[in-house]
Amino acid sequence: MKSVRFLALALAIASAATYASVQAAPQAPSAPAAQQAPRRPASPPGTAATQVGGKWVPAEKPGQPPRYQDGKWIEVTYSRPILRGRTQIFGVGDNYGQGVKGSDPVWRAGANQTTRFKTEVPLVFAGKTLPAGEYSLFVDLKPDAWTLIFSKQPYQQKYEPANKAATWGATNYDPAHDVLRVPMTVSTIPFSLDQFTIGFLDMTQQGGTLAMWWETTQATAAFTVGS
Repeated sequence: MKSVRFLALALAIASAATYASVQAAPQAPSAPAAQQAPRRPASPPGTAATQVGGKWVPAEKPGQPPRYQDGKWIEVTYSRPILRGRTQIFGVGDNYGQGVKGSDPVWRAGANQTTRFKTEVPLVFAGKTLPAGEYSLFVDLKPDAWTLIFSKQPYQQKYEPANKAATWGATNYDPAHDVLRVPMTVSTIPFSLDQFTIGFLDMTQQGGTLAMWWETTQATAAFTVGS
């Protein structure tokens, strides 16, 4: 029960970090006053962030709280698709992953634009170092065997079909740009999470775990802070 409560708390924190975005509907040219209400995207944008490597120092003045200094940011920005009544979202057998990645070779770990991962400090996953920097984040989906991919391939801010060198989501993904591939631990959670969520678990100043949840699936990759 303790682990379930902790997971639920972590999900609540990750969900609280989500920020809403609206897109204005086009205005009818013949009737300027007749406008549709602003509509939210089907997969709202979200973020997951943490800091590592810093320290808490006493307040400079009496009555003030202590402050955290010298921490380094780790941040994921992504779009968060919703089940909307779907079940077995990742599929089974030979069709595993097809429902979320379509014809792309890997999954964008979200929706819409390519998921982005930024770290101000080197991170060590499974004994391999990911240098500080900005990366695109993908997942190679296999039943019970996910692989987390950090890539330096250029990505598109706005979809351009003629641009085959840069990714939109996972479209045009080229493994030649991979910087690091990390095996993930896949497990089943005892409830169904409606909206895809990325978050950080068991964080200390020396490292923690990057986690993904959707429906009844959890996938995690532990890391430590490198030098």
